[in-house]
Amino acid sequence: MSGVTRFLFEALDIRGAFVRLSDCWQELLAGRAYGATESGLLGEMSAVTALIAAQLKQPGRLTFQLRGEGTVSRLVVDCDEQLRLKAMARAEAGLLPAPVPRLLGAERGGQLMLSLDLPTARQPYQSFVPLEGDTVAAIFQHWLEQSEQQSAALFTAADSQAAACLFLQKLPDADTRDPDGWTRVTQLAATVKPEELRTLEAHALLSRLFHEEIEHGGGIRIFEARPVSRAPANREKVADTLLALGRPAVDAILEEHGIVHIRDDLCNRDYLFTRQDIEILFTPSPRQ
Repeated sequence: MSGVTRFLFEALDIRGAFVRLSDCWQELLAGRAYGATESGLLGEMSAVTALIAAQLKQPGRLTFQLRGEGTVSRLVVDCDEQLRLKAMARAEAGLLPAPVPRLLGAERGGQLMLSLDLPTARQPYQSFVPLEGDTVAAIFQHWLEQSEQQSAALFTAADSQAAACLFLQKLPDADTRDPDGWTRVTQLAATVKPEELRTLEAHALLSRLFHEEIEHGGGIRIFEARPVSRAPANREKVADTLLALGRPAVDAILEEHGIVHIRDDLCNRDYLFTRQDIEILFTPSPRQ
């Protein structure tokens, strides 16, 4: 199961969350010709995006893009308030492992773009910041610290089976509660191994990393996990796009290909419309 599990060191005033994506991440990768490099970057970014979307204070749709002029030109992850994910990568074929800033072209104008679409807002809020950090985790950690003005720590890992993120944040009263608490907790978290992030469930991971704090009275309050899923199919929206395109243009596609094939790369879905489907689509109903 894929999910976001929040937790709190109540005696230390330090909060955190652990995201592990398994089934929905495998669905987003299925059938795609992504190599290990781009799928790893996209998986880490997907886990971080689900983490941040789970902390939104009001319903909305969150979209992050990492883009530049590197061999990985674009990574896009979209997540709504129900934690339904979409994701895609654009990269050169046959990528070899390389430093993240080089892959993303950070020195040539690479950017992290945030778009937040809220029902109460007339237009989405957008923010563009330079890429600062040597890893996906470092890039988002820097962004979080700048945007929330609080110390944070992120640890990420991803492969073709799972993507995960461990998040810690120092709350305002942490130093008053325990001046050394933040240092201890982040040092313990830094011992986490990538395979532990990818394979362990939240309770097992937190017990493994922070058993010393638990034994010394710094118990962890673990909240109920919120499930994360792949965004559902939306054939009606695709049909509306075809209607907007117009019957002559759609007929031309049918004449050339015998079928209308629409690829939703962000959601990793294909929509096929036969001649009969198109005839029904463009035939007004009695209500219309």
